[in-house]
Amino acid sequence: MKKIILAAMAFAAVVSAKAQDINAVLKSVEQNNMELKALLKGNEAADIENKSQNTLEDLSIEYSPFFQSETSGIASSELVITQGFDFPTLYGARKKAGQLQRNVLDMQYQTARRDILVNAKKLCLDIINYNKQKQLLQERRKNADELLAMFELKFKNGDATSLELNKIKLDRMNLETELVQADTKHANAMQQLQALNGGQPIEVNMTEYPQAPADDEVTMYEKAVATDWTVRTAQASVLAAEQDVKVNKQSWIPKFEIGYRRNTEGDNASNGFLIGGSIPLFSSKNKVKIAKARQTEAVMQHANARINAENSARTMINQMKQLKASADAYDVPLMRQTLKLLRTAVENGEISVTEYYVEADNIYKNMITYMDIERQYQDALTEIYKNEL
Repeated sequence: MKKIILAAMAFAAVVSAKAQDINAVLKSVEQNNMELKALLKGNEAADIENKSQNTLEDLSIEYSPFFQSETSGIASSELVITQGFDFPTLYGARKKAGQLQRNVLDMQYQTARRDILVNAKKLCLDIINYNKQKQLLQERRKNADELLAMFELKFKNGDATSLELNKIKLDRMNLETELVQADTKHANAMQQLQALNGGQPIEVNMTEYPQAPADDEVTMYEKAVATDWTVRTAQASVLAAEQDVKVNKQSWIPKFEIGYRRNTEGDNASNGFLIGGSIPLFSSKNKVKIAKARQTEAVMQHANARINAENSARTMINQMKQLKASADAYDVPLMRQTLKLLRTAVENGEISVTEYYVEADNIYKNMITYMDIERQYQDALTEIYKNEL
């Protein structure tokens, strides 16, 4: 029994740890997202449809009874059973075309999956940012509460003015408002994340961002372009269009038909085979031209997708560099140390409450600015590595 309890506690600890990991959140979204589920079913239906279009034609059966006025019952009859089919090479070409088209659908699914997971990760990053801001606001509120208690006592003893006391109260009032706003933003982000998770509740209590990859700029760029799902989807579309041209080049080949024929007249019956075909003189007109035009379109779309991917990668890497340089310019330990020194100074009467808040507010604004830059930096990294989610 003790072993079972310990195992359950260990499992609960693992689950709790996973709940704090962005990758675990993204895995949950991938499993529960309704749009992705619908896409999978749609791709499954499209695959079945492609296969059904590459089968033999339905068997045709015709029976014709003939009657004569001088004959009782059926005077004669004709039974025809036929099976139509395309030239064998066309089935192979269409099968390959279907496989390539399925590959396009798979790539489109991966692109949609990437976009949804990017949105989910950005929401997680927003939530982490809100958690950080809430922590800072809670620290400020605690600090204001302590200062208020201290200066209320000083005010009673005549060592503080009502102006100083009111300044602290106003600061605390503003902090309460900011905390409510932060809670609202946090709740909205959680609701959006839950919607991406198929409406299933999900917990995100993280207060630290994921560690940045150690790749250099060249590696970042190469990975971003080489793994881009939009480019890969466009490349798959080119291959599918090329195969479609090959299929349509065989559209001039006649269709064949074989069958069995039985004719009866009175007690006499004759049996024979039926061999025929149809020559696509008109139905195949311009099919190859249309397929080649679509192939050219696919090639151009692929080139455009690659240009966009390369441009986006360069832009995001430059943005990431600038944001990192901006973030590195902030000395967070120094700001926190200065806040402690200011707190000590106002407690000892070395500076007034007004002077304290002028200096402290500037530091807190810088800390919020740093958090915003840190958040934007994570956003840029997410865009650079979005195809690896």
